[in-house]
Amino acid sequence: MLYKRNPQLNKNGELVHLLSIEGLPRDIVTHILDTAANFVSVQEREVKKVPLLRGKSVFNLFFENSTRTRTTFEIAAKRLSADVFNLDIARSSTAKGETLLDTIDNLSAMAADIFVVRHSESGAPYLIAQHVAPHVHVVNAGDGRHSHPTQGLLDMYTIRHYKKDFSNLTVAIVGDVLHSRVARSDIHALTTLGAAEVRVVGPRTLVPGDLAQMGVRVFHSLEEGIKGCDVVITLRLQNERMSGALLPSSQEYFKSFGLTPEKLLLAKPDAIVMHPGPINRGVEIDSAVVDGPQAVILPQVTFGIAVRMAVMSIVAGNEA
Repeated sequence: MLYKRNPQLNKNGELVHLLSIEGLPRDIVTHILDTAANFVSVQEREVKKVPLLRGKSVFNLFFENSTRTRTTFEIAAKRLSADVFNLDIARSSTAKGETLLDTIDNLSAMAADIFVVRHSESGAPYLIAQHVAPHVHVVNAGDGRHSHPTQGLLDMYTIRHYKKDFSNLTVAIVGDVLHSRVARSDIHALTTLGAAEVRVVGPRTLVPGDLAQMGVRVFHSLEEGIKGCDVVITLRLQNERMSGALLPSSQEYFKSFGLTPEKLLLAKPDAIVMHPGPINRGVEIDSAVVDGPQAVILPQVTFGIAVRMAVMSIVAGNEA
C-alpha cells in the first residue's frame, strides 16, 4: 500500500527514488539529514572518498541550466566512488527529436544505476521513475515549478546545523514564491519537521493563492513578514519563468522586498540568512547581507554535497 500511495517508496516503505519532499514520512527526511551529517566529515579528510557506490553508474541529465546543483551532484557521486556521466543535452539525440523515455531506455542499456534529472516540465522525474527497471533509481534535481527536493533537504540540514531544533523556529521565505520549486520543497520539509511557524513573504503577484492550505502564513510586507524570525530564506526573481508584467521593475522590487541590513534588524539578532542561488545582488538581497555575518549561503553549498551523497547512497541501497 505504501508503494501505491507514494512512488518514491518500495513495499517496505524504503526510499528508492527521491522525487519530492511532499508525502515523505518524517523519519525518512530525518534519516537523510542524519546520514548527511556522517558525510560532512568526509569533506574534511585528505582522501575525500568512500566506496559506497563503487561500480555504480550515475547519469546526470540536466535539461535546464545549472551550476551548483549539477556540480555538487557530480562531486557527491564521485566521492561515493561512482562512475559519473554528464549528458550534454544540447548535443544529445534529444536535440534531434528523440523522446525523453527513449533517451532513458538507451542510457539504461548502458547499465545506468541512478538518473539525476533536472527538467523544465513538472513531473518529468515521476514519468522516468515509473518507466525504469526496479534496480534503477531516479533523483529529482528540479522539475518545472514543482519540486527541488535535494535543495529543500540541504536547506533543512543548514537550518538544523545552526538552530538544532525545528520546534521553536519561525522561518520566513521571501520573494518569488509563485515560480519557486525551492519554496514548495522548503515548505513541505519545514512542516514535516515540525517548524513552529512558516511564513511566505512577497508581492501579491508573486505569491500563489493556495498557500494557506499548506499551513503557512502569508505576508505582503517584508517588515511584517520577517519580524522576529529565526531564519530568512530569500528567493531569486525568476524572470525567465514570468509571463507578463508581474512587477514594475527590479528596482521597485528591491525597494519593497529586498533584504537589507536595516530590514534584517527586524528579525531575531541571531537569525540566519539563506539563499538557494543564483543570487541577484541588489535585487532580492543587498550585498552587505550576502557578505555579512548572518549569511550562511556558502555553507549551504558545502552541505549540499553531503546531502546529495546521503540521498544517492540511501536510494542505491534499497530495491524497488
